[in-house]
Amino acid sequence: MNYKVYNLLAEFNTNAYLLWDEVSLEAVIIDPANESKILKKEILKLKLNIKYIINTHGHGDHIGGNAFFVKSFPKSKLCIHKEDALMLLYPELNLSMYWDSGVVSPASEIQLAGGDVLKLGENELKIIHTPGHTEGGISIYVDNLVFAGDTLFARGIGRTDLPGGNYDTLINSIREKLFKLPKNTIVLPGHGSETTIGLEMAENPFVNFQTH
Repeated sequence: MNYKVYNLLAEFNTNAYLLWDEVSLEAVIIDPANESKILKKEILKLKLNIKYIINTHGHGDHIGGNAFFVKSFPKSKLCIHKEDALMLLYPELNLSMYWDSGVVSPASEIQLAGGDVLKLGENELKIIHTPGHTEGGISIYVDNLVFAGDTLFARGIGRTDLPGGNYDTLINSIREKLFKLPKNTIVLPGHGSETTIGLEMAENPFVNFQTH
């Protein structure tokens, strides 16, 4: 599997990811924070077939490009966890109204649940329900990579003071789900730099203080 990271919303430093199978050329866009002609051009240049557009959760800084990419790649299917599905449609739920953006996304075609599997070529994208930042937060695990959205960051965790957030739930998602992955798994977060499961198990102060 190949992937590239894009910063499509500098205001929030949100990571968007393009992930593709080099054999089938099937691809997924994860968390398109904003429209991007540059990303669209690169997809066309690589001759990729965008099969899915996946939102790790429903906040406006992760879904702002949904409409653009759904229109650009009409054969793709927009996916989000069922608990966050309504957030796509209402700026007051996805919180974009609070920065005068008013993001309204198309409705999801696939409402995900933990344990679901999406295919890219012969590769399986395993959906892990990791609530705590939002009720429908997910992480996506494939090929020694986990796209963690706003659940787990390098030496940090997602906010839990927003509607649908819960600190204890988030810590449980990290410790009981993400920390069960192999330690060499690369963590690709919704904001900031990549890390690994092993490093976060050893050094993330928000999680590790509970173990001492």
